Amino acid sequence: MIKVTMETQIVAPKPSDPQGPWDTIIIGSGPAGLTAAIYSTRGAASTLILGGEVWGGQLMLTTIVDNFPGFPGGVMGPKLMEDMKTQAQKFGAEFLGINVESVNLTKKPFEITAGGKTYIGRSIIIATGALTTWLDAPGVKELIGRGVSSCAPCDAPFFKGKKVAVVGGGDSAMEEVLVLTKYASEVTIIHRREEFKASAAMQEKVKGNPAIKIMWNTEVVKASGESKLESLSLRNNKTNEIIDVPFDGLFVAIGHKPASDIFVGKIDLDEKGYIEPKSEHCGTSVKGVFVAGDVIDKEYKQAIVASGMGCIAAMETLKYLEEDK
Repeated sequence: MIKVTMETQIVAPKPSDPQGPWDTIIIGSGPAGLTAAIYSTRGAASTLILGGEVWGGQLMLTTIVDNFPGFPGGVMGPKLMEDMKTQAQKFGAEFLGINVESVNLTKKPFEITAGGKTYIGRSIIIATGALTTWLDAPGVKELIGRGVSSCAPCDAPFFKGKKVAVVGGGDSAMEEVLVLTKYASEVTIIHRREEFKASAAMQEKVKGNPAIKIMWNTEVVKASGESKLESLSLRNNKTNEIIDVPFDGLFVAIGHKPASDIFVGKIDLDEKGYIEPKSEHCGTSVKGVFVAGDVIDKEYKQAIVASGMGCIAAMETLKYLEEDK
């Protein structure tokens, strides 16, 4: 039964057993997952969010978000995610900050193992997002957390007055650079091509900043250092010349990999690990399982797109639950 508060606020029901069965279980807690939870609970579906120990998606690693509608002055990424989470909980979503270990999609209701317990759901919305792609160069992964990072908003203060490099050419790389200029004494962008993929607005901010150096047609072939990063070996891919340059920090912003490993063999994925869409509206190869966000989006990778997909996935879930009665 739907409960109506003194503010006539609709709050979705919850099962008597916290392990379910839930009407829908959402795996992931970025813009796609939390938006889906807002819509599913508003549709009176009992909703469990398995948000992960590190929750909130990539916006938790950003500073100001200027392009999310409704915030003309911009909004801090973590603040936006906190507000989305609060909104979903306000409408009755249950949030658990635990990691999903496995899924069983061969029986209904579906079974999801997380935090050592099994949760039951009549439907599932996958919104697991994407993970950082690291450079495949010797020394890079070994020095993560010791000078190598993928999050300037997290780690930039540690490099005050230091010399740092950023690898990448998209909007994410430009954002990393702009954050680092507030702390580092010198910031160099290392890009393997002759031009950036970033939006014109982001490029203008970077190219117009005299504190930023750009190394075109350049690739990192090795990261060196004993207890921390000390230098990078850089190869010019036009001349093949390799030089060693001292750096205190390396920030990697070359893309992301869909977080879909737990679904291998359980649901149709493409060759890169993205979940294969089986309908125009966030359906998958398993009936009753829907998907939204960067784990399916190869093209746009924007918070507002992920939120829109979360809305669609939730509304399709509600239709499925109604038909599945």
